[in-house]
Amino acid sequence: MSKTLIIAEKPSVATDLARVLGKELGKFTRDKSGSFYQNDKAIITSAVGHLLEQKKPMTEGGKSLPWKFDYLPVIPKSFELEPIKQSEDRLKKVLQLARSKDVTEIVNACDAGREGELIFHNLVRYGKWTKPARRLWMQSMTDEAILNAWHSMRSEADMQPLTNAAVCRSESDWLIGLNSTRALTILQSRGGFSVTPAGRVQTPTLAILTQRELEIQAFEPEPYSEVWADFGVQSGVYSGRWIDRDWKKNDNPHSRAERIWDSALATVIRDRCRGKSGTVTEEKKPVTTIAPLLYDLTSLQREAANRYGFSAKRTLQLAQECYEKHKVLTYPRTDSRYLPEDYLGKVYGIVGAVAEENAEFAPFARDILDNKRVKPNRRVFDTKKVSDHFAIIPTGKIEKLSGDVQKLFEMVMARFLAVFFPPAVFEDTRRTTLIDHRDGVTDAFLTTGRVLVEPGWQAVYGRKAGSSSKEELVSVQDGEQAAVREIEIRNAMTKPPARYNEATLLAAMEGAGKLVHDEELAAAMSERGLGTPATRASIIEGLISQEYIARDGRDLLATRRGIELIALLERIGLKTLTSPSLTGEWEYKLKQMEQASLGRESFMDGIKKLTGEIVKRVHDFQEAQQQVELPEMDLDCPCCHAHGLKNTLDAVSCRSCKFSIRKVISGREMADEELKTLIVDGKTGILQGFTSRFGKPFEAGLELNDKCRATLYFPAREEDESAVNEEAVKAASVIVPGMGEHDVMETAKAWKLPTLTAGKENTPVSVARTILGREIPLDQVLKILSEGKSDLMKGFISQRTKRPFDAYLVFNAKLGKIGFEFPPREKKYPARKAAGSGKNAKESKESKGKEGKPKAK
Repeated sequence: MSKTLIIAEKPSVATDLARVLGKELGKFTRDKSGSFYQNDKAIITSAVGHLLEQKKPMTEGGKSLPWKFDYLPVIPKSFELEPIKQSEDRLKKVLQLARSKDVTEIVNACDAGREGELIFHNLVRYGKWTKPARRLWMQSMTDEAILNAWHSMRSEADMQPLTNAAVCRSESDWLIGLNSTRALTILQSRGGFSVTPAGRVQTPTLAILTQRELEIQAFEPEPYSEVWADFGVQSGVYSGRWIDRDWKKNDNPHSRAERIWDSALATVIRDRCRGKSGTVTEEKKPVTTIAPLLYDLTSLQREAANRYGFSAKRTLQLAQECYEKHKVLTYPRTDSRYLPEDYLGKVYGIVGAVAEENAEFAPFARDILDNKRVKPNRRVFDTKKVSDHFAIIPTGKIEKLSGDVQKLFEMVMARFLAVFFPPAVFEDTRRTTLIDHRDGVTDAFLTTGRVLVEPGWQAVYGRKAGSSSKEELVSVQDGEQAAVREIEIRNAMTKPPARYNEATLLAAMEGAGKLVHDEELAAAMSERGLGTPATRASIIEGLISQEYIARDGRDLLATRRGIELIALLERIGLKTLTSPSLTGEWEYKLKQMEQASLGRESFMDGIKKLTGEIVKRVHDFQEAQQQVELPEMDLDCPCCHAHGLKNTLDAVSCRSCKFSIRKVISGREMADEELKTLIVDGKTGILQGFTSRFGKPFEAGLELNDKCRATLYFPAREEDESAVNEEAVKAASVIVPGMGEHDVMETAKAWKLPTLTAGKENTPVSVARTILGREIPLDQVLKILSEGKSDLMKGFISQRTKRPFDAYLVFNAKLGKIGFEFPPREKKYPARKAAGSGKNAKESKESKGKEGKPKAK
């Protein structure tokens, strides 16, 4: 009896297909090995993602390819595949099922998109399958979506353009990545082997971070002042900030109307306004904001990073879990923020399910239904802006979730409902207080405020009418006189551009087309940017694992290794690898290929030519470096004692042994005299100008170890005599429960109790006077020790996120240590109530039928 073999990408999808398709094809039973499901009509298995990869380059004798320019560029006549060792058993099972005589047709049920197409195509090519195939294209994992896809499968011919684009993208990345990495590694491996990875997407991403890091390092802060005043009027007090009414935007990125660059002028303004009165004028105008678009993966990752600190990788994991395991969200690896135009009915069904089943969001769903808010709207429904997949939305299935999964689901649910609500309306207030002086000079102080008048879509996020984004302003009469109560100068320094974090880097990758000058290429990148929504997380993680970038709290920064790579590529003249233009060109052509207007061979010919050019440039650069002759160092090798050391632009080395010292160590260029001292004496003094891999300067010395390798040593830290001989003054006495009365001694850095000891080592108890940027006063120290807990203290600064937080300080008497206790967290989505809706969760339950299903309306 003939059977259809259905190959899913993941085991969880295979399980769902067996459950859903079993309703039409008959019940499936699971094989004892657990690797597939079968009945009389079909077999369902999974590829567990990629089972095959491009074969590593080998010599004609079957040995690993040496890392030499003689063997580059590597451009195979045909791209051969080989099994991935970790999943080789699964591959054998899939191949065995496909070769079965009973199987007469194969269905590709891998994830809908380029990557899923590539996984299936590689299996077909490696297994040399000739059996007919069809494509099961699923937009979500609900039962209805699976059955709809089953009844409207696509043919092999329909999928061929997408298959061509998927294979070309894979082979091109392999060619450029492998050859660039090998060429750069060979260039930099003199005196030691260190792989230097490079690629079409990761290297331009690194260049973005590197440019920002260099801007921060080169930044020189400038002092400026602001003048703030508190004004008294009949209804109360408000504050305003002095502004230059003649200010115009200029080339200085730090220039602002309120910033005063001359401190003397700030003093003059303060002194002439003190004790004066000003005339108030006020302008109020309504401002509307519409709900943001539905989520694609990148916008979801960005907001999750901003709101919860999730990495892009973590957000993708959570979204996949919501899609595969819980079935509460549609396919997450999408780059579209729109829905098909024929999806209105489906959306009504989803909103209806939320109204019946989800107590938290039900009031808003009912509001949408009652007011018929789901309408043909191009901001939501636009088939032309849907590519492989539509936006991420709820499926209508309601399941109990928890933790981070619940947080992510709530984000998507709130965005989905909010997009159907009317705009939010604010009242913006711009208040100007003018102080006229006898000499004809007028000083202007600006006060702004915003009040929410009509919540609109912001009601879904718990905002109510009357709420203010800032402290609400006291009312004034137009022309009223406002007396200066207090006036002060606030001094500050300009700040360098902020480092990228996960959210802002994702935005930069998505908008990388703006850096491309060619209009057609920029247009091609406008839809995809650097990488795809599904790959950006792995690109960032890859750069971290290669130590090109590092995380510092939520910030991402280019390391010294990353900065040096970009600098090297610029010296070589390989802008192709550091600019997003290569990706723009590829995406432009791959899009043409997907539309069957560009041939596969034409595209690959261009890639092979580019590969050869990259290798040639690196090789030419190496030869040019080697041709530069420097005077030989008239020294003995410290390792083998041979006389005369080779001196090149990048290293000093011995011709008789492997001794070599690079001329740039930890970001510092070594002078010949310093190298001579190191070679002759075996050690230098303490030098300045080294840079850590995180870009931070430090000082150190160099010495030769027993293997004649240059290593860093650091200056011995001199003990701070003021800390050792710190004068202690009695500040108070305190009774510690169970430990008696003790004196609290005050020093410059801590509150100490010399007679109170605790912990395994019985060390004296002390409380630092400043903890995470927050000064700890004596009254709180006494409360911590006597009651075990301080008052709620505000203004601590997290070392990891650099953000302020509030906490209690608690005393662990057994350990003798101070710790934190945090106040209960408020829910990110407070209890919501829709305007005009009197229904509640109880009514929602009562509206169901006898078997728990929603009643038809």
